[in-house]
Order: sequence, then structure tokens, then C-alpha cells
Amino acid sequence: MRSRIEPMKKIVRMLRSHRELILNYFKARKIISSGIIEGLNNKAKVTMRKSYGFRTFRIAELALYHVLGKLPEPELAHKFY
Repeated sequence: MRSRIEPMKKIVRMLRSHRELILNYFKARKIISSGIIEGLNNKAKVTMRKSYGFRTFRIAELALYHVLGKLPEPELAHKFY
């Protein structure tokens, strides 16, 4: 903060405001893996790719809930046999 360069002061303020989150990263290193999050992101991307034909976003949103939350499938209103 003693610098006379204003962008440097801005960076220091930002680092100070996020200090706890930055330190949490170093505390959790090698303990928590981001693999689970990457897997969920991949599932979401695949589901969104499959949902291009849906007419509304609400249907795509429900598809994401079912894939990511493993919710039960609703009963179909139509019989296809």
C-alpha cells in the first residue's frame, strides 16, 4: 500500500479482501480434489449438448436436475407402445 502506483494499490486491496479464500486454497492443498467438480461440469456440458432440441430452457433445466441430482423420472403422460 506504500506504493505510489494506483494499480498496485488496487491489487493489494483485492488480495486483502479475498485473503481468507486464498489461504483456504493453500490449507486444503492435496486434501480436496477438484475432480468431483470437473466431473459434474462435464455431465452438465453433455446434458446441455443433448438438450439443443428442447423448446424451452425450463425443459433443459429439468434435464440438468435429473442428471446432476439423480431425481426420479416423472410418469409419462403418453404411452409409446
